[in-house]
Amino acid sequence: MRRPFHKSAREDLQRLYVYSGGFLTQNRVRRILRLAGWDIRIGLPGPGDWVGVWGQSPTARRGAVVAGRRASHMLRVEDPFLRSVQTGREGEPPLGLLLDRKGVHFDASTPSDLEDLLARHPLDDTALLDRARDCMAWLGAAHISKYNDFDPARALPDAPYVLVIDQTRGDAALPVDAMALFREMLVFARLENPGARIVIKAHPEATAGHRAGHFGPDIAAPDITWLRDPVSPWALFEGATAVYTMSSLLGFEAIMAGHRPRVFGQPFYAGWGLTQDENPVARRTRRLTRAQLFAAAMILYLTWYDPYRKRIGRLEDVIAALEAQSRARREDRTGYVAGGMRMWKRPHLRRFFGPRLRFASTPAKAMATAKAAKLRPLIWAGAAGDHADVVRVEDGFLRSRGLGAALVPPMSLVADDLGIYYDASR
Repeated sequence: MRRPFHKSAREDLQRLYVYSGGFLTQNRVRRILRLAGWDIRIGLPGPGDWVGVWGQSPTARRGAVVAGRRASHMLRVEDPFLRSVQTGREGEPPLGLLLDRKGVHFDASTPSDLEDLLARHPLDDTALLDRARDCMAWLGAAHISKYNDFDPARALPDAPYVLVIDQTRGDAALPVDAMALFREMLVFARLENPGARIVIKAHPEATAGHRAGHFGPDIAAPDITWLRDPVSPWALFEGATAVYTMSSLLGFEAIMAGHRPRVFGQPFYAGWGLTQDENPVARRTRRLTRAQLFAAAMILYLTWYDPYRKRIGRLEDVIAALEAQSRARREDRTGYVAGGMRMWKRPHLRRFFGPRLRFASTPAKAMATAKAAKLRPLIWAGAAGDHADVVRVEDGFLRSRGLGAALVPPMSLVADDLGIYYDASR
């Protein structure tokens, strides 16, 4: 008996030809593109097919040449405005993608899909704008930024100060004479704010030592602080009386935080009445509210990915994921020493507490090692006794489909630094 014919799922996807290895080797990028309706291929496209390139990276030129010769369309792919906890150079995949059929958001020489949304979309839907306001408030309360490997409790420079935002050298969003422009921006910040302290915020990749910025420790002066510490941008905005940026995404986040940044480049968020523009884009004449700008850029424009359900998600899914992941990173980054844990539980505990979790043979050795290394001791609650200054670990209230006696791993844990839920004596 012949099997009935079923149309291949691949036939329902739009062919996307790529000429950069990252599209083939980065599983998360491939997954998001496929879920968004794109079938990644290698070879030569035909008329009407699409060529995928990464923004304006060096490899994008070869894709542009092929698209021009083959009468194909261009799809420019970029990281989203909320990306991950650590930067991509640490190997962490993005939580979404920016997919633009017209241009790139940071190149104002030609319009992009985002600029079209900001210029032409009504942006008057009450439910949409309410979502935008709620998400802006959530981002601020949770201290969520594009990259999130920082501690919101970390000490900041004494307020008040004027905030100058640096970017990495060679950024595709910057012109070739960027160094001179950044120095000019600093001059403006000092002239327009006489007597004020200037704080220059380094880019996270410069903070991590991956790339150089336009400023460094040599710029320090009595009125200038070069801030390399990984601090929360939201906390930094609270102490700022003014914000100066070239085209950094932190300028967009400054708008969300209530600032009207002084902008020396032509980023997507400039020209809509929410910034003070040194180099305005003439075709941008519409005036938007913060909620409208946010709704277009963060809700309508970007393709978000839910990393837990492995599907296209909403902005709210990504904020929730980043909130949980960044909190776990802050709590677990220094590591733990665990004691009283049975051998079969150890791989499962490492999934919860991260790769920096070490194990000792007994609770006493765990506490001694943790004290010497200035780490937190994790002790299985039943083996912790009356010891103070330990984190007691126990199975959570929704544990598993089987018993621990049968070596079924838990799907939730309790970690309590005061006592344990079943012991009412403390």
